[in-house]
Amino acid sequence: MRVSFLQANDRILVTGGAGFLGKHLLRKLAEHGYTNIVAPRSVDYDLREQSDVRRLLADLTPSMIIHLAASVGGIGANRANPGKFLYENLIMGALLIEESRKAAVQKFVTIGTICSYPKFSPIPFKESDLWNGYPEETNAPYGLAKKLLLVQGQTYSQQYNFDVIHLMPVNLYGPGDNFDPDSSHVIPAMIKKCFDAIEAGESEIVLWGDGSPTREFIFVTDVAEAIILAAEKYSSEEPINIGSGLEISIKELAELITELCNFPGKIRWDSSFPNGQPRRRLDIERARKAIGFEASTDFKSGLKATIEWYRQTRTAPARLHSTDHA
Repeated sequence: MRVSFLQANDRILVTGGAGFLGKHLLRKLAEHGYTNIVAPRSVDYDLREQSDVRRLLADLTPSMIIHLAASVGGIGANRANPGKFLYENLIMGALLIEESRKAAVQKFVTIGTICSYPKFSPIPFKESDLWNGYPEETNAPYGLAKKLLLVQGQTYSQQYNFDVIHLMPVNLYGPGDNFDPDSSHVIPAMIKKCFDAIEAGESEIVLWGDGSPTREFIFVTDVAEAIILAAEKYSSEEPINIGSGLEISIKELAELITELCNFPGKIRWDSSFPNGQPRRRLDIERARKAIGFEASTDFKSGLKATIEWYRQTRTAPARLHSTDHA
C-alpha cells in the first residue's frame, strides 16, 4: 500500500541516478508505474554547492527525493580519501535535506551505510546498536558522515515534521557494478583480478588481508525494490537495515568467485593490507515487519549474472561511478 500523498505521476527526484544502484532504481521505479522520474547529472547541478541545490529544487519541484549520490569506494579508496569522503557525503546530504525541507518536499529517502555501525557490533547488527561504539577505522569518515545525516533526518522530523527516512543497505553487487581497481568493492575487485590473471596467464591472484572477515551481500535489484517499498510504506525516524541475511567469509567468497570465473590458479593472501571490519551480518527483522521486504536473489545466481555482465562488457571503455554529485 502506498503512502497517501504519492501518486504515479508525482515527481520523484533520484540523485546519483547515473550510478550503479541509481540505474537499477530508475528501472524499478518505472516498473512500479511511476511516470515522472527525474535524475539530474552533476554537470547540471553540483550537490556540494548550496546555490546548485536550491536551483535544482526550484527547477524540478519534486514531491519526493531519493538521495543516492555519494563519494564511495572500497577499503583502498577509503584509506586514500578520508577527508573527501567525509566532507562530500556530509555536505551533499546536509544541503539537500535542509533545502528540501525549506522547499516543502513531501518525503526524503536517505541512503545510509552499514559502515556507520561500530567496529565490534554484536552479530547480527541491530539498528539499536548503531551508537554503541566507533566505526571500523578504514571507512569511519564515510560511515560517520552518513550517520550524521541520520541525526539530521531525525531532528528535522522532530522539529519541522519533515518526513525523512534512513535506509542502511549492506554491500551491494550485481551487473553494472564499479570495476575500477582504485575504487571498487570486494566482489568486482575479485572478479577483475580473476579475468586479468586468466588473460595474462598468471598462476595466482593476490588478495588483501587474510580472508577471515565475513561480509553480507545483497543483489542490487533487491536493494532497489527495498527502497521503493520503504518510500511507499515507511515514515519513521528509526533507520532500517536492508540486507539478505547471508554471511560469508572473504576466503569462501574468493573461492566461489574463482570457481565461477574458471580461474585455475591459487589465491595468495597479503596480510600486510587491512582486513576491515571483522564481521558483518544484519538483523533484517525491521525491514520484514515494517515494509515487507525480503531479498529474493540467490547469491550464487547473482554472482553468475555479475560475472557474465562483466565478461560481455569487459572490452568496453571503463565508466567510473564511484562519485556522482547529482
